[in-house]
Amino acid sequence: MPKKIYVGNLSYSVDDQELENIFSAHGTVTSARVIIDRYDNRSKGFGFVEMEDDAAADAAIQALNGNEHGGRELKVSEARERNDRPRRDY
Repeated sequence: MPKKIYVGNLSYSVDDQELENIFSAHGTVTSARVIIDRYDNRSKGFGFVEMEDDAAADAAIQALNGNEHGGRELKVSEARERNDRPRRDY
């Protein structure tokens, strides 16, 4: 089962392909997705990466957390399960 990684503080210019390229140096990436705001169609500044191998995912977290990319210091950690909270639409 792939390990899911949270990547925060991304530059707003980073797209899915660039996010995949950042992590592919550390192992096989099964998916990479930058979260996009549905109202203005721009990056929210964070995303998620799934890596095939747990050891490679842990190595990527260690190597990339705190590193600068695009002028911003990346925040990289293992993704936590999302709470089943009610969605608020304003």
